[in-house]
Amino acid sequence: MDARGLIVALRDGQDVSAGQVRAFALGLADGRVSDAQAGAFAMAVLLRGLGPAGRVALTEGMRDSGDTLRWDLDRPVLDKHSTGGIGDCVSLVLAPALAACGVAVPMISGRGLGHSGGTLDKLEAIPGLSVAGDEARLRGLIDSVGCAIVGASGRIAPADKRLYAIRDVSGTVESLDLITASILSKKLAAGLQGLVLDVKVGSGAFMRTMADAEALAKSLVATANGAGCPTAALITDMNQPLAPAMGNALEVRAALDALGGQAGRLRDVTLALGARLLALAGQADGAARLAAAIDDGRALDVFGRMVAAQGGPVDFVENAAGYLPVAPVVRDIAAPHGGVIAGFAGVDLGLAVVALGGGRRVETDRIDPAVGYAGILPLGTEVQAGQPVAQVHAASVAEADAAATSYLRALTVGDAAPQHALILGEVA
Repeated sequence: MDARGLIVALRDGQDVSAGQVRAFALGLADGRVSDAQAGAFAMAVLLRGLGPAGRVALTEGMRDSGDTLRWDLDRPVLDKHSTGGIGDCVSLVLAPALAACGVAVPMISGRGLGHSGGTLDKLEAIPGLSVAGDEARLRGLIDSVGCAIVGASGRIAPADKRLYAIRDVSGTVESLDLITASILSKKLAAGLQGLVLDVKVGSGAFMRTMADAEALAKSLVATANGAGCPTAALITDMNQPLAPAMGNALEVRAALDALGGQAGRLRDVTLALGARLLALAGQADGAARLAAAIDDGRALDVFGRMVAAQGGPVDFVENAAGYLPVAPVVRDIAAPHGGVIAGFAGVDLGLAVVALGGGRRVETDRIDPAVGYAGILPLGTEVQAGQPVAQVHAASVAEADAAATSYLRALTVGDAAPQHALILGEVA
């Protein structure tokens, strides 16, 4: 491996081989690549790009830099990934619904990033639940429950862990090539036979424009397929919170409501993603099958068994209100004037939850799982002056006041609301 030669070639816009890129990825994991070389590589990729073949090679090299799982099951092994947004707790609904339909779902998830919440943080609002993800435990959970939602162990894609930290301090986080390889290397290490991607776009997403969302979706789908995993992407609207809640325990409650059959955007996106994923596995009528699994209680039963198997209470589903943490201060947020809920500054809302303690500003911050917003009225709702538009859950009166002010600053009450389709596009 010639790390310097690869960096110079990328810097000068020369062609590089897939073997060179793959060797560099493996060198990130075993220490043959220095921090200085990793930073220079990231900057060269940001400025010059890797091209489709190089993107696949980097993804495969990072995937293979640690443990990779292999499954010998009589059912498909499938998963989904979201690019992040606000009020997005789809994973908590989709994983058990898929398992109830006979799918194995080894979901390796992440923590909150920036303004967006993390699936692992949400699950950890449940007392006792562990998201530790070593291979033996993950296999046991799949055998006993059918699904698991865990974090990546240190042995999964270690090259990505190293490069991600360097990207964070070298101004190269935005590289489409590096984003693609980072997302997919961890997912594909789980030995998936199919993957669906939920690429969010709008005021509460990392991708603000349809052009950016399409570019990311195409990069992810082409790279995953090139690495041998059948993959498709849906581009979905994130101009408002997906669930009517934001914050870890509050989103668990929202997921339970959806698993209990509650209609809404959260259910609709879950069914759309699940149907596309089942179609990748050659299974028809996915939306109807998933809806039936939710409506007859099978998906909720699987969720309860998953919680118990991961260390949570065995009666969590029946007694969630007694287990989920509750904030000491809960108050309504009143509409400043009459009109229609016309818009949300989604990133600002997400950062307001972080300010409440529901997310991290730095990696060492402790999360307060009880805080956030609930009862969020969706776009298009007519309101009167003084009518509650949401509810703030906070640790103190002062924090509740500040969070209520932040919510109203992020909210637009106008004469009419723009129309946003929930599913904006598909890339296959």
